[in-house]
Amino acid sequence: MKLTVLRTCLLIAVAAVLGAAERPNVVVILCDDLGYGDVSANNPRGKIITPHMDRIAREGVRFTDAHTPSSVCTPTRYGLLTGRYNWRSRLQSGVLGGLSPRLIEQGRTTLASLLKAQGYHTAAIGKWHLGMDWAKLPGKNVSELGVEGPTQVRNVDFTAPIANGPNSVGFDLYFGIAASLDMVPYTFIENNRVTVNPTVEKSFPMFPGHAGEARPGPAAPDFEVANVLPTLARKAGDYIADRAKSGQPFFLYLPLNAPHTPIAPNKPWIGKSGLNLYADFVLETDWAVGEVLAALERAGVADNTLLVFTSDNGCSPQARIDELHDKGHDVSGPLRGYKADVFDGGHRVPFFVRWPARIKPAVTDQLVCLTDVFATCAEVVGAKIPDNTAEDSFSFLGNLTGRGTSARDAVVHHTISGAFAIRQGPWKLALCAGSGGWSDPREPEAAKKGLPATQLFRIADGDIAEQKNVAAENPEVVARLTKLLEKFVADGRTTPGAPQANAVPVMLRKPLPETPAAKKKKKA
Repeated sequence: MKLTVLRTCLLIAVAAVLGAAERPNVVVILCDDLGYGDVSANNPRGKIITPHMDRIAREGVRFTDAHTPSSVCTPTRYGLLTGRYNWRSRLQSGVLGGLSPRLIEQGRTTLASLLKAQGYHTAAIGKWHLGMDWAKLPGKNVSELGVEGPTQVRNVDFTAPIANGPNSVGFDLYFGIAASLDMVPYTFIENNRVTVNPTVEKSFPMFPGHAGEARPGPAAPDFEVANVLPTLARKAGDYIADRAKSGQPFFLYLPLNAPHTPIAPNKPWIGKSGLNLYADFVLETDWAVGEVLAALERAGVADNTLLVFTSDNGCSPQARIDELHDKGHDVSGPLRGYKADVFDGGHRVPFFVRWPARIKPAVTDQLVCLTDVFATCAEVVGAKIPDNTAEDSFSFLGNLTGRGTSARDAVVHHTISGAFAIRQGPWKLALCAGSGGWSDPREPEAAKKGLPATQLFRIADGDIAEQKNVAAENPEVVARLTKLLEKFVADGRTTPGAPQANAVPVMLRKPLPETPAAKKKKKA
């Protein structure tokens, strides 16, 4: 009897080891403010050449119609890690700051906690920007759902442990920065503590040679923004090398700080693009991606690693877009708009997936959203998604293996101001009169011009640049898509399943600012 029990235990152990060996490692590289047209695989006419990003596209599946759940930083990160749209959270517009409290709800399953439960070692290395609970000084406070103001930047005790950071949502290891590099504190964080106490005050030029500074505030004495990208690349390489030796599958979430402002390429890349410093910074970002590829190969795990490469939103206007355009480079390629906008340039992003052991190179126009990474990874590892988890995530594994297609047929877009749009088939409906973001026309300008409060474009039928608003000619499409969006909000999910309670009231259509004439009429 004892021998039989022992044999059974050994068989179970062997099966577990074999299962672990067959499951792929998962690496997600999330660039920061990298435009759809900044990667040469997407934009052959562009002037920035990105060989390492292009290699992932060439050796994997390149998605040409992939979207972030939002056109700005924090909301996209929430969507990627939770598999649900950001506007279902407390954050309805804007982004968090470096001192903001945790956004991901207590008890919510994340991509990290899902994979950890399946036996993966999990690490996040890079820009977090999802809030963490700093120890506040007595009587002091920080903004909860926005960037902290100048009077708040020293309202926390940087020497105390940080609660509810990345380690609390499923990551075994964390190293990186709290938020964007133009937000305090300017110091690295390892797990739940800063590595060096920020005892001095610093700021950094947003774009050297031009006006504009990052928010001044507490910094570690030796912290320099140009060191961040190389440090993250090195840390990622060290992590891959270390975990490959263990034989345990790993999940590496690598949200890079670049090419977001402050634009700070290191000396070997300055002037290399022949365009401007932003383009140089994109080249250095491509180098960092190459370092990850090289680390996977050195460790002997490249073939069985599911590698996702993408960006959190479109390129920022702070890249000096007009200057690049004049030199023949369009950061959004054929798309209209940039970061923060409702137009596709704000949220259609590079999205390449490589897994040499399982998938063959291909190009697909399948509609996907970054929220879909969750369900795809769950299917890869055979994990069942609970009914109240990843409510807006559709697996695209079939598109990778050639054995099926994603069930997603619609996607919801969201802007920095909280403006909504919905895409289904060739149609895109935007519930705002302008860009909903930073491009012209902004909402006050759109109101002044008397532009219609609804925009409808036939994206997939030739108007990829969103130039012709056909809402007036297609009222039935406007009504159908509006109803579908209302259903998605009311159900608390877009995937099949029981409707979810939506504790956060959502306003689908933001009221346009009043024109001076309207205000004058109201007073009269």
